[in-house]
Amino acid sequence: MESRPSPSDRQSKRAKYVPAVTAGLRKLLVVVFVLVALIVANSLYLVTITMVEEWPGNVYQNFFYQYMFLGHLVLGLLLIAPFLVFAGIHMRNTWGRKNRRVVWIGYMLFGCSLLLLCSGIALTPAGPLELKSATVRRAFYWIHTISPLVVVWLYCLHRLAGPKIKWRVGLGCLAVVGAVCLLLVMFHASDPREWNSVGSPEGVKYFEPSLARTSTGEFIPAKALANDHYCLDCHADVHQGWAESAHRFSSFNNPAYLASVRETRQFSMDRDGNVKRARWCAGCHDRVPFFSGEFDDPQFDDVNNVTAHEGITCTVCHAITHINSPRGNADYTIEEPLHYPFAFSANPALMWINRQLVKAKPSFHKRTFLKPFHQEAEFCSVCHKVHLPQELNDYKFLRGQNHYDSYLFSGVSGHGSRSFYYPERAEHNCNGCHMPLSPSNDFAARRFPGAETRSIHDHLFHGANTALPYLRGQSEVVNAHERFLRGTTRVDLFGVKTGERIEDPLVAPIRPQVPTLVAGESYLIETVIRTLKLGHHFTQGTADSNEVWL
Repeated sequence: MESRPSPSDRQSKRAKYVPAVTAGLRKLLVVVFVLVALIVANSLYLVTITMVEEWPGNVYQNFFYQYMFLGHLVLGLLLIAPFLVFAGIHMRNTWGRKNRRVVWIGYMLFGCSLLLLCSGIALTPAGPLELKSATVRRAFYWIHTISPLVVVWLYCLHRLAGPKIKWRVGLGCLAVVGAVCLLLVMFHASDPREWNSVGSPEGVKYFEPSLARTSTGEFIPAKALANDHYCLDCHADVHQGWAESAHRFSSFNNPAYLASVRETRQFSMDRDGNVKRARWCAGCHDRVPFFSGEFDDPQFDDVNNVTAHEGITCTVCHAITHINSPRGNADYTIEEPLHYPFAFSANPALMWINRQLVKAKPSFHKRTFLKPFHQEAEFCSVCHKVHLPQELNDYKFLRGQNHYDSYLFSGVSGHGSRSFYYPERAEHNCNGCHMPLSPSNDFAARRFPGAETRSIHDHLFHGANTALPYLRGQSEVVNAHERFLRGTTRVDLFGVKTGERIEDPLVAPIRPQVPTLVAGESYLIETVIRTLKLGHHFTQGTADSNEVWL
């Protein structure tokens, strides 16, 4: 006969029972719940801003939003360790429980929570974890967005089989979370660009006779416009092309322009007692000292002042927010761009955090610095279409260089009557020719239609003036421009005049019977420079500024 277990044996077995959540584990659970509550409030704020942005298509992410996004990353990282410890101990305490349905729901809850954490880590690039594919990033984004809803649902199922849920406490916590979220949305209106902002006492007249404007009518700090090394971290190939371009050497670092603008400033100073006339030049050529307010100083040091050598930086193009008109003469609006936290820090740790924020949330960066008009010819027209206003020459309106209208009238644009004859395919923006695709592994590189590899638009701006790189001894840059321009024009010999005077007899055309020239005699050759693949006339502007030599 089998003996019954003694009371002491039954007591021993009861002693071995371990509750699912012990007293010590409950304290850890409180830490997890507090972190989750903070993340929920933070996430609701982030989702609110994202949803508001998606509906009208406007940009509402700002400096405060980026700090909240940084807080989201920090809270998520802080949650990983206590959650894993709690989940591991909790599953160890309950793995042998008879209620297998609750156990399996718990396992599913743990797996979905891991998916939530892992997708968050994947969206927080560091080293080899960088997701450069937009498709892959979007997949992880939706996993990270949808999985919290599944986690909440599984948690409710898991708890329904255990101790009674205190719904009143839960609703109270949810109300607190909602109030915190509402408070964050209210703080969202703060704009650090308005702190200590300074403008010219002239107001918007400060910019005249240039047509350029800032969005507030006030100055923009030079450091915000000349932070090219910030772009270099993620866009090394783009920066390399720009660093050798004519845009880079558009200001006082261009010897030819330096002589011209010095004379303009001196003439304005002698005539008017100020250098305001030279603002007409600065709206395109000297944007950093111009918009920071330094350009108007008659004693401006165009040799040693750092802003004098910045040229057209990355920011002064990509911070433009509006093309006011296609009149040219810098008729655009520019603003100080919003940056991620620590964008101007020299601390290596803070710089690293800033880079991770940019890579983790690149959409804000892209919307800030890449607008739809950057892909339109009108964007280039603001500086590549020029007229001399009466305020500059005390005479009248005179047309200067104008590549934009010439491009529209050409067959290449698809707008002019010549488009009926050539080319086979129209090119609807200047970038299509002057910024050809170049293979790159930059963070912003992508696979363009027809490209075999991930590429960027080359920022050397092919076809520009070759005198600048020649003066700097950069023969490889000269060769790059020459390769691009080869075959774009042709010189046709139309006729010949036997003599040195314009009124001398003309023999034309010179084919099919080619005249014989006599050695020692003087002749005038009538030539026609014909454009073959250019999207505008060769050349533009007045003859005294653009001389063509053969």
